[in-house]
Amino acid sequence: MPHQKKDDTTNAEPLSSINTVQNPDATAASDTQENVEVIDVASGSPLPGMKQQLDDSIRIPKATIDILKDQVFGFDTFFVTSQEPYEGGVLFKGNLRGKPAKSYEKITNRLQNKFGDEYKLFLLVNPEDEKPVAVVIPRQTLQPETTAVPEWFAAAAFGLVTIFTLLLRNVPDLQENLLSTFDNLELLKDGLSGALIGSFGAITRIVSIVRSREDLLKLAAAGPLAGFSLGFVLLLLGFILPPSDGLGLVIDPTVFHESFLVGGLAKLLLGDALKEGTQLSVNPLVLWAWAGLLINAINSIPAGELDGGRIAFAMWGRKVASRLSSVAIGLLGISALFNDVAFYWVVLIFFLQRGPIAPLSEEITEPENNYIAIGVAVLLFGLLVCLPYPFPFDPSQFTDLDFDL
Repeated sequence: MPHQKKDDTTNAEPLSSINTVQNPDATAASDTQENVEVIDVASGSPLPGMKQQLDDSIRIPKATIDILKDQVFGFDTFFVTSQEPYEGGVLFKGNLRGKPAKSYEKITNRLQNKFGDEYKLFLLVNPEDEKPVAVVIPRQTLQPETTAVPEWFAAAAFGLVTIFTLLLRNVPDLQENLLSTFDNLELLKDGLSGALIGSFGAITRIVSIVRSREDLLKLAAAGPLAGFSLGFVLLLLGFILPPSDGLGLVIDPTVFHESFLVGGLAKLLLGDALKEGTQLSVNPLVLWAWAGLLINAINSIPAGELDGGRIAFAMWGRKVASRLSSVAIGLLGISALFNDVAFYWVVLIFFLQRGPIAPLSEEITEPENNYIAIGVAVLLFGLLVCLPYPFPFDPSQFTDLDFDL
C-alpha cells in the first residue's frame, strides 16, 4: 500500500481496516492517480459484470457512511443492521421494509437530496444467504464491464454461422465448395432483406445500468419478439409464394426435420409434395426467413448475455438464471459432440456472449405476470425453432412402421 499522510480534517476517514486518509493536496492526488487499481468484480458477488476503478481519494468517507445509515436508510425502507467495505463502496445488510420498488425509490430520492449524483444505489440479493442487501458505490468509479469483442463482430459471427449452416449443408448447388457461394449469388439475393428483417434485434449488448427486472424483460424480449413475428410471416410467404425465377432453391426435404416449427409448417402447407428422398424446389425466402428465425432462436437460448439469458434472469432471478445458463451451455456442449453445427454455436456463445449479466439498480421486484407470459412465449418459440421435427413427411412410412411392429 503506498505511503499516506494523515489529514487534519475531521470526519473524512474512509471505511477501512487502516485508519488513514488521503491528503487533498496536488502531490498526493498525483500519487493516487498513478496507483489507480482496476478490479473486476467476481460473478459470485452482488455486482457481477461490472468493473470499478478504485482510487483511495474517492472511497466513501466514514462521515458519509453515517449519513447513509441514519438519514438515507431508515425504518420505513431498509433498516441497516451491519455494513462492510465493498470494493470502492459499502455493502449494507439489514431488513427490507415494504415493497422493494417503493423502498428503492424512497432511498434513491433521499440519496439524491443529500449527495446529488455522487453515489449510485443498488438494491440486490446477496448470493450468500439470498437476503436483500443495499450497495452504495461512488458513481464515478462504476461502469459496465466491456468485452474485447465488438458487438458488430459478434452479430456478424452469429449471422454467418446461421447462413452457412442452412445453405452449405442443405443446398446441393452450394455444398461442393465454400467458394461456390460466390458463383451462385442469384440464389442469395432474393431473400437477403428477409433474413435481415427476420433477425431484427438479435445479438445486442446493454451498455447502461437497467433499473429493474421488468425493464430488463421488456428490453430483452423486444428484439426476439419482433424478429420471430416478422420471420414467421416471411416464412409463411416463402412457402405460399412461388419462386420469382420459377426454379427457386432445390433442397432435400429432410432439411425440414431440423426444426419442429419449420417442419410442421412445411408439412401443413406443402402436403404430399413433401417426401423424404425427393428433391423439392422452394422459394429462397424460406431459407432466408428460417435463417432469421434461427438467429433469434439461438439468441433466445437462456444462457449468458444472450437475450434468452436476460429473459430468464428477469423472470426468475440471478441464481436460477445462472443455473439454467450452465445447463443450457452444457446440453449444447454435449450436442456438439455429435453435431458439428452445435459445436459452432456453443463456441460462439461461450466466447462471445457468456456473461455475466451486469447488475440492475433493483433486482428484487419480480415482473408482472403479463410480461412473464411474453418472456415464456419467446423462450418456447425459440425452442420450437431449434428442436427437430421427429415425424416422417411421407404417410406411407407410418404404414410400414405399423406393419413391421
